[in-house]
Amino acid sequence: MAVRDKLVPVIVAFPLFLQNLDASVMATTLPTIAQSLHVGALQLNLAITSYLLSLAVFLPLSGWLADRYGAKPVFGAAIACFSLGSALCGMANSLTTLVLFRIVQGLGGAMMVPVGRLLLLRIVPPAAMVAAMVWFTVPPAIGRMVGPLFGGAIVTWTSWRWIFLVNVPFGLLGIALAAIFIHDVHDTKVLPAFDLGGFVLLALGLTGMLGGLETAGRALMPGWLSWAMALLGLVAIVAYVIRSRTTASPIIDLRVLGFTTYHASIIGGTPLRIAIGASPFLLPLMFQLGFGLSPLDSGLLTIATAVGALATRTLMTRAIRRIGFRSLLLAMTTLTSLFYMSYGLFRPTTPHIAMFCTMMFGGLVNSMGLVSLQTLGFSEIPKPLMSHATALSTMAQQVSISFGVVIAASLVSAVAWLHGGDGAHPTASDFSPVFVAIGVMTLTSLFYFRRLSADEGAEMR
Repeated sequence: MAVRDKLVPVIVAFPLFLQNLDASVMATTLPTIAQSLHVGALQLNLAITSYLLSLAVFLPLSGWLADRYGAKPVFGAAIACFSLGSALCGMANSLTTLVLFRIVQGLGGAMMVPVGRLLLLRIVPPAAMVAAMVWFTVPPAIGRMVGPLFGGAIVTWTSWRWIFLVNVPFGLLGIALAAIFIHDVHDTKVLPAFDLGGFVLLALGLTGMLGGLETAGRALMPGWLSWAMALLGLVAIVAYVIRSRTTASPIIDLRVLGFTTYHASIIGGTPLRIAIGASPFLLPLMFQLGFGLSPLDSGLLTIATAVGALATRTLMTRAIRRIGFRSLLLAMTTLTSLFYMSYGLFRPTTPHIAMFCTMMFGGLVNSMGLVSLQTLGFSEIPKPLMSHATALSTMAQQVSISFGVVIAASLVSAVAWLHGGDGAHPTASDFSPVFVAIGVMTLTSLFYFRRLSADEGAEMR
């Protein structure tokens, strides 16, 4: 694989690095920011939720903008918008201004990830796609790995404002690298009129579902209101699905779900992505509340999954060539399920090195499954529909991860209640059944992956 072919996936994955770093750092530094702005930590959760809702509103626009103005210009503008929002967040002096500037960040974030993936799919030839997707996973894994430690160091040695301001030089670097090493592949055909009705329905649907799930997971409003919000969002998405069948040029063309591999990736991969959303929530909660570990010790343990994900690069291409996509997906999904169940065997007395190694291998098999899914899922999509496919994939990922947090929180509360306690103060024994349940749920992805043919994605091997 040429140096340039390695650089392109790393550059377009830069936004994922920024987003993962931003998300993990924000979660670590919430109490410090809340104290500085003189608000409660619960109120400051609005800064996280506002970003997520902004992401939901503007995600459907990403494909249309890339088709109209070119993926490369939109990609650069998105990083610039995210960086600007970060700089403004670093200067915020109240909760209101911080929330507003997080919305600006969300506008940039909504464009960065799907448009970056679109560039990768348009530029890299099919034969090099597996290796490219592996390199694509490296920056976000690094962001997840260093985020908690970076956030702790920032609030310990300097001002919390630097958790946002540090995004600015990273963003400028990303823009410069994209300008130098990425060439745009832009179809200049005449585009249909903008589907305003479809955009409104999708924006309302994603905002309702993500907002409802996120607030339910963070207890920002009464539970019934969160679920009502999520239900209204679901109704809006169903209305969009019905409307899109009679619309000549919908903003997101759902015909992409008619392709076998893409359908398996989006629908079949949902349980796998839900588990991914649950894990970063459950593990720190178990280590800190259940086992009594400090945030630093918990962070040092949980980076094991990111370390394992980094090791994917050394095994992925060889594994695909030897056993193929279908067999690898079946094997990695099964192993992911077993590793999730094994986390339920952790006890306060379990040696830290044993837990670290277990989570590291869990991160490895999980990452291999996801890379296979993301690569194979786009193998059949024709170029005119590629922007639709990348936008829809990003939407599915955001909803699945949020749903994972809600399921995990609900299960922990339910198990704690059955054990005679309450969800606010779970004990170590409350987490074991939850990890088993998440592992069993992950196995349902196998029903979709079994339907794939043995030679699926052969052109990419």
